[in-house]
Amino acid sequence: MEKYINRNIESVIEKMSKGFPVIMVTGPRQVGKTTMLMHINKNINYVSLDNLNARDLAISDPELFLETYKAPLVIDEFQYAPNLLSYIKMRVDEARLNNVLSSGKEVTTMYYLTGSQSFLSMKNVSESLAGRVGIIEMYGLSTNELNEKPDKVFIPEITELKKKNISSKCDSKKLFERIFKGSYPELYTNKSITLDEYYESYVKTYIERDIRDLINISDEIKFMKFMTSIAARTGEELNITTVANDAEISVPTAQAWLSILVNTGLVILLEPFSNNVIKRTIKRPKIYFMDTGLACFLAKYPNAEILEASAYAGHIFETYVVSEIIKTFANNGKNFKRYLFYYRDDKKREIDLIIDYNNKLYPIEVKKGKKPNGECTKNFEVLDSLNNEKGKGIVLCMSDEIFPIDRNNYYVPVSYI
Repeated sequence: MEKYINRNIESVIEKMSKGFPVIMVTGPRQVGKTTMLMHINKNINYVSLDNLNARDLAISDPELFLETYKAPLVIDEFQYAPNLLSYIKMRVDEARLNNVLSSGKEVTTMYYLTGSQSFLSMKNVSESLAGRVGIIEMYGLSTNELNEKPDKVFIPEITELKKKNISSKCDSKKLFERIFKGSYPELYTNKSITLDEYYESYVKTYIERDIRDLINISDEIKFMKFMTSIAARTGEELNITTVANDAEISVPTAQAWLSILVNTGLVILLEPFSNNVIKRTIKRPKIYFMDTGLACFLAKYPNAEILEASAYAGHIFETYVVSEIIKTFANNGKNFKRYLFYYRDDKKREIDLIIDYNNKLYPIEVKKGKKPNGECTKNFEVLDSLNNEKGKGIVLCMSDEIFPIDRNNYYVPVSYI
């Protein structure tokens, strides 16, 4: 039997279940959404709308569907039957009314909705179940989860970071093996599958089940070229024209396809930091694959050793760091878009990451080396003119310990995320 890897977001869902009659968990395919929900509640029922018979019943007779599959119920890929939501709303409201009249049970979560198309899912849910649903974004395994440690929101307060029990030094070889392997749970629980087999199947399933439902792609080869071009540019500012040229498609098509990658959770866009005081900032977002293993597969790297020695290593290392920080926010029920930004202006001054938390700005650089040049913190000064309090700046790197660069900036090992 495959070993279940505990997910740090479980505590968020358990807390939400006491206040929301419906919980929606979105995220890419195969990150473990359904497995986690079934682990939390062993008595829960389950149905997937990938099953065409169940889907047909949900669309043609929603009332009979909800009578057939009793609550508490996980409805996987529920976006295939959006009309079901209004009937869920009626059942939830009836249960709430019974509770108010003291003739029924206290209403905890009745329905768990999971889906891999977050834009369509959230749009339909927000219209149909406003005030009744808790929404959670889930990603692949974090390194902390693999190490059976909690995910605290990553805020680079040096005093707090030093309290962490980090038992081993950064091992570059092991880290790049982790980056190359990626974050999908099956790669860690199923020892019989190879990385190539897994990612070949993943891409095939993704195109067949997600892409064809969202857009009519007449040329799958061009879509694969498009995905490969995005993967090759992970950690960079998005230049949609260059990507379109690579894939031999129009810019509008590239923009439409990019929105699909974002809305199915495969990539995220990190928006530039903006402020009324700071002028002439670049408006383009940076783009990151949320799973480094999938990015490496699409970019055609054969193993971790070649990856680490390549020109791609710096960008994939930054992708890993940013994705791990995003997971610390997501696993605590927080939307990273409210807190994480990058900075670049027309003078080419850049800060890889800015964490805006409790009205305090924390500038972060990400560097692959053990002891990068201390000059990499010089652009942090652009934040000095703002009204926000400025936290200590850090350089996340492969150093063996937290060590001061100067009074205001520190080297911090990536193992402290």
